[in-house]
Amino acid sequence: MKNPNKQLQINPNWAQLQQKLKSHGPKPPATETPATILGKRKERTDAEFDDSLSHVNPLTPVNDDCSVTDEVAMDCEMVGVSQGNKSALGRVTLVNKWGNVIYDEFVRPLEHVVDFRTQISGIRPRDLRKAKDFRIVQKRVAELIKGRILVGHALRNDLKALLLSHPKEDLRDTLEYEPFMSRGKGSRRALRHLAAEFLDVQIQNGEHCPIEDARAAMVLYQKNKKAWERRVKDQIKLKQKQKKRKPKKKRKEGDDLKTDLAETAS
Repeated sequence: MKNPNKQLQINPNWAQLQQKLKSHGPKPPATETPATILGKRKERTDAEFDDSLSHVNPLTPVNDDCSVTDEVAMDCEMVGVSQGNKSALGRVTLVNKWGNVIYDEFVRPLEHVVDFRTQISGIRPRDLRKAKDFRIVQKRVAELIKGRILVGHALRNDLKALLLSHPKEDLRDTLEYEPFMSRGKGSRRALRHLAAEFLDVQIQNGEHCPIEDARAAMVLYQKNKKAWERRVKDQIKLKQKQKKRKPKKKRKEGDDLKTDLAETAS
């Protein structure tokens, strides 16, 4: 007969295992990852991304490619010559379609400068001491814009200062583009106003920067390129149709008199 007071002997390995389990304590139940956790993380990332984009300056080039593209934007700054009321070229800047500078030079005018117009042009006497001769700059700019779409604001003034011309069908002037004009009035608007409304960026607060101005004109063009080019094509077609129409020959008064005399004589 077995002795009831005799305790059962436990395997020493089993005793050690129980002791370890007690010391570590029970493990908390595993929690399942909510199905929406990835969605929330993605939404948060998108929000942060959109917020960062809102602070990106649209005039900042998207790359560092400084090649001469089929579309170039130009901006010029003027100084005063003669008695100060006559404008002459003091600086000219060209950027490619990405906004990278392809040419930027201070220019020594043909006439003596009497007003540097620094508060607007940003040009100072020291800038023109080693400036390039007007004829050298003129020749280089002519080479760069030849056969290309030329973008800018008030390009007629810039080309006049350079003593250059450019085919009208290749000009993309933000001053002359109808959708940019004041609604109802049809009046032309300053580049800084266009940049503020359409690009949400402030420019020309004080001294003008021709690089910044050229970039602003280029971005305005690129954002409206499809509609702009369609409008240009329609205008060209309209002109071609008008040329094909033969104008009616107007009879001169002398011809009418001759006809009347001939009829009377007969």
